[in-house]
Amino acid sequence: MTRSSISGSRRSRLAFVQAALFLAAISTPLAVNLAGVDGGDPQTENRELATMNQGVFAWFADHFGLRSTLVKANARLEYFGFHLSPSPSVIRGRDGWLYYGESDAVEDYVSRNPLNAQEVAAWRDTVVRSRDWLRARGAAYVFTIAPDKHVIYPEHMPASMHPVHTTRRMDQVLEAVAPSGVAVDVRPAVEAAKARERVYHLTDSHWNARGALAAYQQIVDAVRAQNPAVPPAWKRSDFEESERQVGGLDLARMMGLNRTLHELDLMLIPKRPRLARVIDPPGAEVSSELGRIVTGIPGSHLPSAVVFRDSFTTALAPFLAEHFSRTVFLWQKDFVPEQVVKEGADVVIYEIAGRHLYDFVASPSLITE
Repeated sequence: MTRSSISGSRRSRLAFVQAALFLAAISTPLAVNLAGVDGGDPQTENRELATMNQGVFAWFADHFGLRSTLVKANARLEYFGFHLSPSPSVIRGRDGWLYYGESDAVEDYVSRNPLNAQEVAAWRDTVVRSRDWLRARGAAYVFTIAPDKHVIYPEHMPASMHPVHTTRRMDQVLEAVAPSGVAVDVRPAVEAAKARERVYHLTDSHWNARGALAAYQQIVDAVRAQNPAVPPAWKRSDFEESERQVGGLDLARMMGLNRTLHELDLMLIPKRPRLARVIDPPGAEVSSELGRIVTGIPGSHLPSAVVFRDSFTTALAPFLAEHFSRTVFLWQKDFVPEQVVKEGADVVIYEIAGRHLYDFVASPSLITE
């Protein structure tokens, strides 16, 4: 046998092995699917995976065998191997801190595009009209903006990111509505709490219970200035400090690392029983992230409230619910008078996160006599 024939035989065997490996690689996911295991994992990917009703190819793209294993392996490689964020929605900060990285949050941090005069006027007019509309009906009104994590903890943001302006849209709105007498800037209280302990989650974009407590106390004080029938805010001494190790929260989940990353959850356990109970929907928790949650205190004659909210109220809700006979938490950005009338609220609280000032401008035309 000649050298060329031997070489050709080896190349043939190599080609056969390569073909076999290729066939194994492309058939393994199908075999795994047929075995009914290890498809897409919504707990890892933090999104709704495609169903068969959306088409076979869409379903297979989200459920092919080993998908979740490969997604998690790639996320670990990027995060631990290359020190990058596996998701464009998450900014990997310093010292284990993660930040929300969608465009509105980044815009808020760098402060590149301030509100124009018309937008500032829209916010001012909306808050003033809302206040006057509620006062005419004997109801109190409190407006507040929840500071994003990068506002309270800018020191852990990547060194490569730098604010363009020192004034944020949050500053513009709060300054414009300050003369209304109903706006509450919770930042000083949250900053003061930060000097004592961590007040935001490491792997979540929101404040923890201890940061929420500081903000809640300011909100309730502002409500009481208009309606003294609302009881005083609970004090820090009304709670026991507690800690527990938990898996990664919303930002870790966005990267597919919620089961890999962990953090210490700094909790507050009330020393006296909470009285508020969820009325609607039945079985929900007061901290559930639903479009509408109604809580009540059995036998209470306290004022009632409507809270227009976003995700930052999730941690506020267990505190606020203790101050009203009935509280309706509505997940929406607009102040809607019809809903206040429907609920017959004595108090209205409006909370919006600072980053949402980049994708939403208030509509004063919604508030009419």
